Amino acid sequence: QVQLVESGGGLVQAGGSLRLSCVASGRTFSGYVMGWFRQAPGKEREFVTAVSRSGSSTYYADSVKGRFTISRDNAKNTVYVQMNSLKTEDTAAYFCAAGAGVGLLLSTAQYNYWGQGTQVTVSS
Repeated sequence: QVQLVESGGGLVQAGGSLRLSCVASGRTFSGYVMGWFRQAPGKEREFVTAVSRSGSSTYYADSVKGRFTISRDNAKNTVYVQMNSLKTEDTAAYFCAAGAGVGLLLSTAQYNYWGQGTQVTVSS
C-alpha cells in the first residue's frame, strides 16, 4: 500500500503561481511513476503531468505545457508540481497518483494509488 497526501492548493488570481506537494508513505516511493491529475466539477478526471521513477523523464498535457513543472525528491518521498501563469480554466481538484506500470503513465486506469486531492481555484 502507498498512502498519498497532497497539499499546497488554494485560491490564487489569474497569472499567479502555486506549488503542490504530495508526500508518499508505505512502499518504496522510487518504485513508482508519479502523476498529477485534475478534476473540475462536472468533468472527468484528466491527466496533467507525470514523472518517471528517477525523475529524468516528464510528460505534460498540452494545456499546461510551458506553465507547469513536475519534479520529485525520492529522498523525501515527495512529488511536486510548480504551477505558473495560472488560468481560470486550471480551477479543479488536483490529485497525485502512484503507478507501478512501465513507462510514463497517462491514464487514470494505469495508476494504483491516489491521494484525496487538493483544491486549486484561480480567480479572474
